[in-house]
Amino acid sequence: KMNKLIIDVANEKIFLMVITNFSIYNITHENTKINYEKLTIIINDFLLSKNLKIADINAIYINMGPGSFAGIRNSISVVKAFHIAKNIDYYCYNLDDFKDEKDLSYENIPDLCKKYKIKKNLINPIYIS
Repeated sequence: KMNKLIIDVANEKIFLMVITNFSIYNITHENTKINYEKLTIIINDFLLSKNLKIADINAIYINMGPGSFAGIRNSISVVKAFHIAKNIDYYCYNLDDFKDEKDLSYENIPDLCKKYKIKKNLINPIYIS
């Protein structure tokens, strides 16, 4: 069973999506400093609401910018912690990687990372100052 988590905090909202073999779920939260600090709780609560836990996730896809410095920094830290604690591979993409795609949507990001050979466990954030 392959469960994928997509995290995007580079934009105006905190966006989470989980893709399972059977369903796709997503949620948004206000993009605030308090929510950055609660990101692990927000992720955990979202997964629990879908009867999942972080140990059920096989891969994480994270938007590394361009966007909010604090949001990107916090989300990368959270994902690296999940990687260390649960050995979950992660893929850091930015939307410019996929600028030639006509059908760009969050549910396509795992396949696009494969298509564009986005390396796992490699981070190159793009901050907007």
